[in-house]
Amino acid sequence: MHAVSDENTRLVDLVLDYSRRRILASDTPLDKPIPELELGRLAGTSVHEYGIGAARALSLFEHVLAPACITTDHPQYLSFIPTAPTKAAIAFDLVVSASAVYGGSWLEGAGAVHAENEVLAWLANEFGLPTTAGGVFVQGGTLGNLSALVAAREHARHVQHASGTDAPARWKVVCSAEAHSSIASAARVMDVEVVPVAPGADGMLRGDAVRAALDEHGASVFAVVATAGSTNFGIVDDLASIAALKQEFDFWLHVDGAYGLAAMLSPLARARFAGVEHADSVIVDPHKWLFAPFDACALIYRDPETGRRAHTQHAEYLDTLTETSEWSPSDYAAHLTRRARGLPLWFSLATYGGAAYRDAISSSIQLAADIAHEIESRDGLRLVRDPQLSVVVFERDGWSKAEYDAWSARLLDEQRAFVTPSSHAGRPNTRFAIVNPTTTFDQLVGILDTM
Repeated sequence: MHAVSDENTRLVDLVLDYSRRRILASDTPLDKPIPELELGRLAGTSVHEYGIGAARALSLFEHVLAPACITTDHPQYLSFIPTAPTKAAIAFDLVVSASAVYGGSWLEGAGAVHAENEVLAWLANEFGLPTTAGGVFVQGGTLGNLSALVAAREHARHVQHASGTDAPARWKVVCSAEAHSSIASAARVMDVEVVPVAPGADGMLRGDAVRAALDEHGASVFAVVATAGSTNFGIVDDLASIAALKQEFDFWLHVDGAYGLAAMLSPLARARFAGVEHADSVIVDPHKWLFAPFDACALIYRDPETGRRAHTQHAEYLDTLTETSEWSPSDYAAHLTRRARGLPLWFSLATYGGAAYRDAISSSIQLAADIAHEIESRDGLRLVRDPQLSVVVFERDGWSKAEYDAWSARLLDEQRAFVTPSSHAGRPNTRFAIVNPTTTFDQLVGILDTM
């Protein structure tokens, strides 16, 4: 018995020692993927009948597997939408796993659910939603958007049934032609039709364009999705003019703010989000610009009962949960088993306070404006669109897709930066996605110098 206890102690000490070094490290390299055959040769076989032991397994991860993963919290990780979790959030993520907390029901995880709900209420207040708003933390924006749209369709069916009218031949959701790919994915899962609406030349979807779609498709439209910070450009749709249409048309307004809605915390950007207070549901991903580790998406309903009506699962063994008014997070999205993934954000917010978050987000917005000005001042470089938030998209005159690819690969190979090619309207480009408060102007200028 003592031998087992000693072995477990050594195992935990090994893992915690590595975690401590990784969390506190300031010089973690970007690292990079390696070819599958080479990685297989280096890693060998680690899973077999008798195991290789904790020390060898951790060494394999530290020296072979981890270096084959790009470090997403590196200040020069500027592709896609990075992550930049606080030390408090990362450290508490270990606590969540160590505590054996189940986050699916109030019965089993009341304390965790209370803390998560405090964060959701704080976010809802920032977004101007009523004090009765509420929701749940889910895996990511794709699941958040899907769950919100499922609730929207269920609400439309409820209204249609109550009014005694016939259901449409096919339900439809209206969104920008530049909406995130997860909207089309949700539509496929739900077997509904997407009605894409062309945004303006600046990338913003506006109420007049949405009105035309509503006029054309009528009562078959159960939801309109507006984007609060597009992934590719960081563009915020004209939420106010879209929300104003709710006075004339009956639809559910969902705001996909996975990346950008966090910018409402900054006085530099708050005005761009006027109208979000009229949304029926919103999402924002803390693992993007709210400095939490993967994975977490906050899904908030204006009226949580609409989410509960759509998503509560019923089974005999669940009766003890569903036959109560207690708040069970599993009732508010397309999931049942869930980790209490909102707790790292709760601990970080409780530790540092909201003001620190406002400052960090503001710094990224200001840095994006500064580097955009630098790009405009350089011969041979051109902004594709003026940045609204912290995504800066630009072109190098005359470069082909192959030249962007070679440049991007060289940056990563030299461990200088991770900046991937992108495109718009058939033209190749590249972009800086800035969310890490430790990213500096000089680092970005150094990347431009390589072009």
